[in-house]
Amino acid sequence: FDRETAVAPMGDGRFGVQVSDRWNIGDNPNGGYLVSMAIQALRHLGPHQDPVSVTTHFLRPGLGTRPGEIHTELVRSGRSVTTGRATLVQDGKARMEVLAALGDLSGASGHDLDMTVPAPADMPPVEECVARSGLEQGVTLFIAERIDLRVRPDTSVAGANEVAEMQAWIRFADERPPDSLAAVMFSDAFAPSIFTRLGRVGWVPTVELTVHVRRRPAPGWMVGRFTTEDLHDGRLIEDGWLWDSEGTLVARSRQLAMLLP
Repeated sequence: FDRETAVAPMGDGRFGVQVSDRWNIGDNPNGGYLVSMAIQALRHLGPHQDPVSVTTHFLRPGLGTRPGEIHTELVRSGRSVTTGRATLVQDGKARMEVLAALGDLSGASGHDLDMTVPAPADMPPVEECVARSGLEQGVTLFIAERIDLRVRPDTSVAGANEVAEMQAWIRFADERPPDSLAAVMFSDAFAPSIFTRLGRVGWVPTVELTVHVRRRPAPGWMVGRFTTEDLHDGRLIEDGWLWDSEGTLVARSRQLAMLLP
């Protein structure tokens, strides 16, 4: 993950990248992977290194195995937040636009309040769950070489549920410990929750994705729960939650996507 999201400074806020095809879903690199590259570039804008709010508009598919550039702009640098904008360009065309706020998720501020947050999804043991590569999604999942996703059995069968909900364990295949950047990546690495309601769905490209990272995750497997309650005119809204190995809520997400059977 670190090697394949690396950026090379080129001056004037530009960074060279080499987009891998090992994070592909079908012919296209996963959106969360591309966003992670943009965040790596934005980290050069200031002292803050944890993505705390990331909003991405996907303009056209990225190109695996191809070079590109990330163009960055510092929007504002403050004591607690650095806000920046990043554009991924390949073959002379903008592929995505990212607006992100980076901060410090070390928890050192002391400004916490014991409020009610969603409890972790009640998951069976990892060994009883189904690898994402075994799902009937209708596309080749090269990303399964990089992301180890184990889906709750009763949300792993196409079209078998009354509700559109996906629950799974997740980690990097090489067991790299998760961090705040991984929380952004994982928020876009699950199988579409609409799969469990409608069946084999093919490609569900994201139009816009927003991720709020709340904490740095503890080492080990993370758990995700994603639900779709709103599908209209071929566009759906999916909400997501990620918890770490200690059952702490790490990230929340919402995305607008298109259903392309």
